[in-house]
Amino acid sequence: MTNQRGRRVGSWCAGVLFAGVSVVVGCRAADSDGITPVPQLLAFLPWLLAPTLLGLLLALLGRWWAGAVWGAAVLGLLGWFAEPYGGGGEPGGAPVAAVRVLTSNVEFGRGTPSLVPVIRRERPDVVFVEECEYTCQATLRHAAGDDYPYRQAVVAGGSQGSLILSRYPLRVTDGVPGTMGMPGAVADVGGHAVRLQLAHPMPPLPGQVGLWHRELGRLRAFAAADATAPTVLAGDFNASQDHAAFRRILDTGLRDAAHLAGADRAVSWPARTAPALGAQIDHVLVSDDFSAHRARFLALAGTDHRALLVDLTLHRH
Repeated sequence: MTNQRGRRVGSWCAGVLFAGVSVVVGCRAADSDGITPVPQLLAFLPWLLAPTLLGLLLALLGRWWAGAVWGAAVLGLLGWFAEPYGGGGEPGGAPVAAVRVLTSNVEFGRGTPSLVPVIRRERPDVVFVEECEYTCQATLRHAAGDDYPYRQAVVAGGSQGSLILSRYPLRVTDGVPGTMGMPGAVADVGGHAVRLQLAHPMPPLPGQVGLWHRELGRLRAFAAADATAPTVLAGDFNASQDHAAFRRILDTGLRDAAHLAGADRAVSWPARTAPALGAQIDHVLVSDDFSAHRARFLALAGTDHRALLVDLTLHRH
């Protein structure tokens, strides 16, 4: 009697686990971000393997064979969706210029002291800095000196400030409107015009999922506005490849540089649990004029995001 009751409890627990994971996987399969808490859980979709495996073990121990089939099906879908999303391959044109890009969310400016030595050591050509408030911008203006004579900023406090630093001449653009600053520019890279756009939409907090969708939609509109121009769209997207709103940006033809360089599931947030656990929500997206050869996620003190450094090559279209 005790064993039978134990199997029933185990099967019931397995059913609860399978039901919860199935809702999230079902939204992923339906190309939808759903409602809270689905968007938040989608960011950690690969990690849902753990509760699914636990449920499968409980189903087997409880001799709940229908549940075991259910669990195996969910496992198969999770494995399928773990595969990288988006295009790959090398551009066909001749190489024009090597471009190193760095993006970093410095969390209300607190990570700025750690970012400065990274910029000096790695010498990126273009730097995108999110949550770069007044002190952050003043620090980088002083520390970057003559190395980055061109810049475009949204000057604001807290998480709303942001900054693009560039070795290349910049022509200012309107950027993308958002709750947090998302400046844009056009860089002259060896005589080739390259669109630069910083990304920092609102996160999908409960009660703000609609706003998150709208701001990601504006980034998609930017990406689609001139699909023939060389483009770099980089920053903290607050979204992973498992979010439908982010995949729609990739569907415009942009490609994730980390994916191209073989680091498509590397964790960028939260930094305290990386690289073992987390999500990749910081991205450098590029048009098919670029190839990517290396992507590194760098730990910085004072911020909950790891910085992303990518080595790109611009090709003749």
